[in-house]
Amino acid sequence: MMILRQACLAAAGLVATAAVLHASDPVGVYSRIDKVVMEPDERAPQRLQVWGVFSIADRRNADAYLPARAGYLYFTLPDDGRMARAEWSDLKSIAGTPQIVAFGSRWGPLPTVRRSGDAPAPPDPYAVNVGLTKINGRTHYGPVRSVLEFHP
Repeated sequence: MMILRQACLAAAGLVATAAVLHASDPVGVYSRIDKVVMEPDERAPQRLQVWGVFSIADRRNADAYLPARAGYLYFTLPDDGRMARAEWSDLKSIAGTPQIVAFGSRWGPLPTVRRSGDAPAPPDPYAVNVGLTKINGRTHYGPVRSVLEFHP
């Protein structure tokens, strides 16, 4: 009976630990997209410029995001281009709207927010994660609030 009790306690501890480990937000970028530029063209893009306001995951803290910044992200197509191109098309479709979106992966390559005068080179690899997510509500959440309240 004692061994069964210890096994149950150990299992409960593992479940609790797993819940804590997965409590961190996996999203790499929260943003409001103003404009999307596909290079060399929209039919077969290899690179992508995403202009807007961005709150990027903080590599030093799995529960934090950097303050929102305006500028652009510059991406190159990853090896699995099919999924990335679908997300790029989704980003283009919401550009110019007030819609806040989440994309990318906190655990993948994180993009650099470039200022409007910065040259678009070299591009960052685009991280495919769980797709593009429209944020409706949750305006109290730190990175979403940071993007919503950003004023240049």
